[in-house]
Amino acid sequence: MRATATEVKNNLGRYLKFIEYEDVIISSHGNDIAVLSKYVDDTMKAEEEAAVYKTGKWVSYEEFLVLTENSDERYELIDGQIYVIDSPLFPHQNALLNIVGEMREWFKGKKCLPAVAPYDVTLIKNTNNICVVQPDILIICDKENINQKGKYKGVPTLVVEILSKSSKSKDRVLKLNLYMETGVKECWLVDTDRHKVEVFYFENKQLAIDKTYTEGLVKSEFFEGLALNLSDIFI
Repeated sequence: MRATATEVKNNLGRYLKFIEYEDVIISSHGNDIAVLSKYVDDTMKAEEEAAVYKTGKWVSYEEFLVLTENSDERYELIDGQIYVIDSPLFPHQNALLNIVGEMREWFKGKKCLPAVAPYDVTLIKNTNNICVVQPDILIICDKENINQKGKYKGVPTLVVEILSKSSKSKDRVLKLNLYMETGVKECWLVDTDRHKVEVFYFENKQLAIDKTYTEGLVKSEFFEGLALNLSDIFI
């Protein structure tokens, strides 16, 4: 994201919120002069680096399939880099079960249906950048894109990511941008430490609405009537 020094000065609070997801390049008189970015402590950096499978080069989609074909580990491929998915802890699984239970009931008899990880989703930025991710929960409305082998080759309408220490930055920046750029309509980020849910709604591959819920009902922006009580998520 880019902004002028005057815009940042007059709307600092707004841009401090944006840097949760991407850096802000600040310009003055047409020249880039600074970068506003989120502070990350060394502990968080170490945790994130530990979750990356270092290859030393850009990994193509075809190479990713070969590298991970016979592995028992779970991996994601984002912008040419392979990420290891850690085993989830109880708060993560508890929130996952509570959310998918509510969503499964709400979508019963409707066109769309929920699915849960581990389930690969292939998202295409361009022909040279094909990514593979495993959202914790995804809502599939294009069921015709589930092939005879049961693999999904479409774009989910809504995804839910339950944050963990090792994946928080990846989910907030890399995956959120990936979802926005590839046509996902809505993304929920669930923070089990702070007991909050952030809802991001995209239009024309741009962020249109973002809301943070710390109490009451968490409401979908795309699916009218889909709402979950926050207290039921973090039981």
